[in-house]
Amino acid sequence: MARRTLSVLAVLALSLLAASVADGRSSKASACGARDYSYAGLQSDSKAHGVGATLVPLHTPTVSAGHVGAWIGVGGVDLGPNGSAEWLQVGFSAFPSDRMSRIYYEVTVPGSDPRYVELDSSVKAGEKHSFKVLEMANRKAWWRIWLDGKPVSPAIHLPGSHDAWYPQAMAESWNGGVRACNSYQYRFSNVTQAHADGGDWRPVTRSVSFHDAGYRFVQTSRIPSSFLATSLDVARPVGTTVPERVRRASANLAALQTLQFTRSRGR
Repeated sequence: MARRTLSVLAVLALSLLAASVADGRSSKASACGARDYSYAGLQSDSKAHGVGATLVPLHTPTVSAGHVGAWIGVGGVDLGPNGSAEWLQVGFSAFPSDRMSRIYYEVTVPGSDPRYVELDSSVKAGEKHSFKVLEMANRKAWWRIWLDGKPVSPAIHLPGSHDAWYPQAMAESWNGGVRACNSYQYRFSNVTQAHADGGDWRPVTRSVSFHDAGYRFVQTSRIPSSFLATSLDVARPVGTTVPERVRRASANLAALQTLQFTRSRGR
């Protein structure tokens, strides 16, 4: 699982992208699988010391090439010291021929390749797990991964990360370099962020949401922040219609946050 940088093209392009994001439309007019990496999810509009959520794979993903995943995390491809790649994420993944999902975390430190750590290879559809990425109390820029209330990683040093990053919660598909349009449906519930190292968890109340071609972000609750991330070939569960006032929320907020958002998305 990896991230790529989306280039900032021009102020006009950013404005158009922001309007599209806030209006709930695809951020790029292209076919499913045309981009190497496609996303559906949200990014908080405020920096934090951690991010948490409960995730469920509603069905077993269908991956014809590449991979799919659903994760929460912080950092990005050029958000480390001197523009280096640095991030930490945890969630579900699935690969071709998988009949169940996997639980993993991934860490990238400046100057090193991403390190993928698998925690469970047999997660059934409908199985719920709680994830957290949290900066440790009284240890600035040291982080840990939590799964179902327990720490599952060693202390991880991410230089320059203290009070620097915007929490993200998203699903992704990598097309494997062959324009594969992979299928998934994930539920994200109670997306929270830590307002202090070590905790002080509060709901994410202001965020930028987005989805790429072939996938959809469907907000099911504003507070607590909950949503579905789904491919378009999967039927939407009953009771997840997006209210018009939510679907069209905050174009101004999206415009202000697009620059930060684009620096940590995938190309």
